[in-house]
Amino acid sequence: MLSLVSYTLGILSIIYGAAMLVPLGFEFAESGVDTAAFLIASILALFLGGLLFFVSNNDQKSMTAAQAFLLTTISWFWMALLCALPLYISTLDLTLTDAFFEAMSGLTTTGATVLTDLENTSRGVLVWRSISQWFGGFGIIAFAIILLPVLRVGGMHLFHAESSDRSSKSIPLTAHYIYSLMSAYVFLTFLCYITYSLLGMNPFDAFNHSLTTVSTGGFSTHDTSFAFFDSQALMFASTIFMLSGAIPFVLYTNLIFQKKLNFLRDEQVVAFLKIILLTTFFLLIGEIFTGEQSFFNEVIPALFNVVSVITTTGYVSEDYQLWGGFAVGIFFFLTYLGSCAGSTSGGLKIFRIVILMRVIKHQLQKLIYPNGVFATEYNGKAVKTETILSIVGFFFIYLFTNLVLAMLLSTTGVDFITAVSGSATAIANVGPGLGEVIGPVGNFSTLSDTAKWYLSVGMLAGRLEILTMLVLFIPALWKS
Repeated sequence: MLSLVSYTLGILSIIYGAAMLVPLGFEFAESGVDTAAFLIASILALFLGGLLFFVSNNDQKSMTAAQAFLLTTISWFWMALLCALPLYISTLDLTLTDAFFEAMSGLTTTGATVLTDLENTSRGVLVWRSISQWFGGFGIIAFAIILLPVLRVGGMHLFHAESSDRSSKSIPLTAHYIYSLMSAYVFLTFLCYITYSLLGMNPFDAFNHSLTTVSTGGFSTHDTSFAFFDSQALMFASTIFMLSGAIPFVLYTNLIFQKKLNFLRDEQVVAFLKIILLTTFFLLIGEIFTGEQSFFNEVIPALFNVVSVITTTGYVSEDYQLWGGFAVGIFFFLTYLGSCAGSTSGGLKIFRIVILMRVIKHQLQKLIYPNGVFATEYNGKAVKTETILSIVGFFFIYLFTNLVLAMLLSTTGVDFITAVSGSATAIANVGPGLGEVIGPVGNFSTLSDTAKWYLSVGMLAGRLEILTMLVLFIPALWKS
């Protein structure tokens, strides 16, 4: 097991050490103040990666469930440390807590930040934040599609790497399949970059925002996020690409392998789009009654912010808390929901919501027809009782974890709204919370170090579907 850990961490260190050459290039080209920081961090990561790789003996053919859970958690924690390294030794003068928080937020594509005055922050740092989210986004896709179904976490075994069309053959989980996932991810990012550039973003902003849009990460190069650009055309384009990152990437591979367009045949995608349209409509109706803007002027901003929150991206175009209590309630609800399984987004995941709603419907029907038999189906397939129980269990653990984290945050002296919304936004990997401190136009920099560590653990737990971490504390796992 130690050899496998060493091998995995060595590979990750080499990848991230090589990736640091990109922000180093930006710094070197402009004689930036953080050239030395990225050079040192890259050398350290590459050296450490090479050392770990060569001392390992990767002859293990398979691993147990316990080893898979442990290795996954260690790997993500290690990646956060690697991401934090250049930030910690940069001219930002960040504490270890702040550097780790920023790195964890980037890697988990949460988008919560402790940095201010981004316009005057070195380009290398801004690029590294964006790269960390882009890397994290692809890691999340691979983790959700390949590992979680095998580990049967929270009903995720429903979401295999296969088409929702029952007549389709399963897509092989091979290196070629991973390559197709990466190809789709890179293509969407490139298309996003071109679109942003054509709509008026400068090349640097377009590069960074394309990385953090498709990854549904939400890091921006400006303190005011998308409000800086003041363009509804850019907001609409961003909405499209946030949606593209929130759709199951298995459907993209279906398109590549089988030449089949199954996007609107997947039940969670259809439900996802319906939720967006309905919440946007209700939000617009609320704005009409409480605001002074016309209906048509608010359509794109409302849609943009709804999609940003439900896809757990976290971009903002304005302080939507000023839209009234009804709007705040909608955004808080969307924070918990999340998007589709097998995408870059966080949250509860739509497929779980769909199945839970059908279970509730069938329970109500049984009150009317006690002897009736009602089969719960998803994408045309019967859902087993054990799967339903795992989803119900995950739903309870998800909300319980939110409650525990909110209570821990309240002990650090933050107000109720900050504690509750901070817990929700960390575990759902959304980014902005509610209230004056961490709201849409706020920042996490004023929170205590203790609160930031709580939130960092919450972000990692949410990204790993909670159970992946919690199961490590069950003694039976290690006895099996």
